Amino acid sequence: MAILQSRSQKKQTGARYKDYRKRKKFEMGRNPTMTKVGDTKKSSIRVLGGSPKTFLLHVDTVNLMDKDKRCVKTKITSVLENDANRNFVRRNILTKGTIIETEKGKAKITSRPGQEGGVNASLI
Repeated sequence: MAILQSRSQKKQTGARYKDYRKRKKFEMGRNPTMTKVGDTKKSSIRVLGGSPKTFLLHVDTVNLMDKDKRCVKTKITSVLENDANRNFVRRNILTKGTIIETEKGKAKITSRPGQEGGVNASLI
């Protein structure tokens, strides 16, 4: 069954809304990407308007912003903390706000790996 991002079928009281039309393409959603640490693997889909959207399935490097506002590409060694879900640490899943261990030190992810084609982070 399709994932939808439309209005709920139930009212706040528990009563049901009457259907006045079928589901529409622009209301569709997707399963979360769950970007993992590993050899880089990307995927892309066609989104509304015809543009391609690239998202990461696996990634092993990060664009790291240091204290001097310089960007350096470094390797991800492991996932240390994830506020989104504590089980994501064991499974090495990257989301925005995840604290990772890199070759340069600890860093916090500032981009959305499941929605964008790259991973950006800043040193802690």
